[in-house]
Amino acid sequence: MSKKKTAKHEEENTPETTVHNAGEPNDVNPGNNGEASEKTETIEEVKSEVVDPAAELQKQLDEAKDKYVRLSAEFDNYRKRTQREKMDLIKYGSEDVIKSILPLVDDFDRAIKHSETAKDVEAMRQGLVLIQGKFKDFLKSSGVQEIEAMGQDLDTDMHEAITKIPAPEEQLKGKIVDVVEKGYKLNDKVIRFSKVVIGE
Repeated sequence: MSKKKTAKHEEENTPETTVHNAGEPNDVNPGNNGEASEKTETIEEVKSEVVDPAAELQKQLDEAKDKYVRLSAEFDNYRKRTQREKMDLIKYGSEDVIKSILPLVDDFDRAIKHSETAKDVEAMRQGLVLIQGKFKDFLKSSGVQEIEAMGQDLDTDMHEAITKIPAPEEQLKGKIVDVVEKGYKLNDKVIRFSKVVIGE
């Protein structure tokens, strides 16, 4: 066998060697650069989520101050409104009562005017009795009741004894024999005590 043929045979059996250019990227561990960039982005996100404690406390303080100012203003408005309503109630609370009394005042005015020329005394008396009845009906509808006193035992919760006189009858001893001034209750509250005379 010749030398040329031997050299050619060796060249064919030699394994090929791959040469990389200096500028070409290395294919070993291709995922390393991607992981590094993801880690960087995660750190930046964590930094952005971290809140300064002082700034957070200042924000909470500002919100609390705002709520306090609003609540204080609302309470002040409520206080002024209730004071105004209370003053109006005191000032105009008797409006309904006065409006109910006015027709009775008109009746009295007509009775007085009629008395100037009236000659029938009995008719005048009946007119006054009629006005008195209407007035008592008004008081009753308003919850005002007359306190019973005549012939009753003395009750210091409703009666006020102003003097004593000899009892005209034996069974009236220690009882009320005369009423100097009538007493009245508004619903269940005594608004004026009966001034009475006691028999002894």
